[in-house]
Amino acid sequence: MANEQPAKGGKELTGRKVLAITVTFFAVILVVNLFMAYKAVGTFPGLEVKNSYVASQQFNRNLQAQLALEWDVSAAIEEDKIRLDIVDAQGKPVTVGSIEATIGRPTEIVDDQTLSFERAALGYYLADVEELRGGNWYLRLKAYAEDGTLFQQRITIYIAGQ
Repeated sequence: MANEQPAKGGKELTGRKVLAITVTFFAVILVVNLFMAYKAVGTFPGLEVKNSYVASQQFNRNLQAQLALEWDVSAAIEEDKIRLDIVDAQGKPVTVGSIEATIGRPTEIVDDQTLSFERAALGYYLADVEELRGGNWYLRLKAYAEDGTLFQQRITIYIAGQ
């Protein structure tokens, strides 16, 4: 006859233990999946616009108006300030009606800063900014021409370090 005794010091693997291991395994997977789903919905609810067709028509009108401005915008970090240079197609400085801008990380809003740009010279604008750690940053810019035409651009700024 075969010896059915467990090894010395070992414990018998019963059906209950196998069931407990299996239930625990799937419970951990379920908890992790629920956590990931909660985080995904919390950071992006999924709804961008109520009516995508109407939004696309408005987008096309705004795009054509923006392209007609023929502006070229560049941004640079100068110590604790961000400098914006705005020129037209001929390279002449542009005077804007107003500027709204936010700088932040591409993947999260924790480090976002709302910027207040002041005209330093014709076509040259400065805004104070808190210290920016190394890595990629997005400058989300909304500039309004003197006639009210909206110019929007996202500018990627890379800061070396850390």
